[in-house]
Amino acid sequence: MKRFRCMLQQVKRRYEIEMWERFMHSSLPSRCESRFDAMKVDASQQIPHSPANSEQFNRLQNLFDKSFKAARVGIWECTLPDETLTWTDTVYELFELEPRSPLVREATVALYLPESRRMLTEVRSAAIKDGEGFTLDAQIVTAKGNPRWIRITAIVERVDGQPVRIFGMKQDITAEKTLFEHIRCLAETDPVTGLASRTRFEAAFDEAVTAGPPAQKALLLIDLDSFKAVNDRLGHQAGDECLRDAGRRIGEATPNATVIARLGGDEFAIILDCESVERLQHAAGRITSKLEWWVGSFPNKLKVSASVGGAMILPGIPAKDIFAEADRALYAVKAKGKNSLSLPSGTGKVADVA
Repeated sequence: MKRFRCMLQQVKRRYEIEMWERFMHSSLPSRCESRFDAMKVDASQQIPHSPANSEQFNRLQNLFDKSFKAARVGIWECTLPDETLTWTDTVYELFELEPRSPLVREATVALYLPESRRMLTEVRSAAIKDGEGFTLDAQIVTAKGNPRWIRITAIVERVDGQPVRIFGMKQDITAEKTLFEHIRCLAETDPVTGLASRTRFEAAFDEAVTAGPPAQKALLLIDLDSFKAVNDRLGHQAGDECLRDAGRRIGEATPNATVIARLGGDEFAIILDCESVERLQHAAGRITSKLEWWVGSFPNKLKVSASVGGAMILPGIPAKDIFAEADRALYAVKAKGKNSLSLPSGTGKVADVA
């Protein structure tokens, strides 16, 4: 118990601000705040042994126990070099193991996903060797087979320069990661078509530009012709369905695409593997063939088609210049009208199709 209290005090010293903020923003009545403030103790000061101070420490420990449990935080310890583990009940709950059951570090580490296990081994070894600690977000599969994210915070304790134990906190952050992933998907997915959003496209485009050889790629920009008429005469629901249909047709025409995105309105962009302008021409031709169809019914039956501009993604050319070149090609095509094809001579960088 004495050792556990010492460990709790050291954890508190490092994380008291974070935990107090979490606790004080909880749903507890505000009338308790003054009482909780009075209970804060500067862990760096020596607390005289007296009944009053002992009671204060017990109250503070109880407070932290409750706030840790509410935040799904447990405390763990691993002695060195024998690797003996000690967990609080919350850590057992995180791994869905029977509380107080015997712990073997090799068995618990086996519950981590391979990449998380590799990262844990690296940062833990580095911390034990010459560091003070680390923080790591890791994925596990619990003893009952449930996937879970945990945040590990570790402190290395040394005696005469030698590591004697490593301890800290483990917190369930599954809900946090799930929410983050949901927000990321919303940001990276176009809500109408389900294609990549402009944000996702820009990230993928920058990556393609900086990748260089041997990953030869190209950019295609697409603008639907007569889409405004679809919206005006058939309504926005028909317009949304037209956009979804266009996205599906683009996917069928470019199975080797790295990213297919809707940039906004009736504009689409594709990043695809492409070895030459001739291959780019063939891809653009497939797209224009696929993106020619009728929507609506008589007497409001409209023909939809597309204009396409393209540019090879070549080493040393900035992303903004490649995009601008493809954009100029696209609008040059629209200015010339439909059913035409124009390619530069030789090994130029731009291809345009209407």
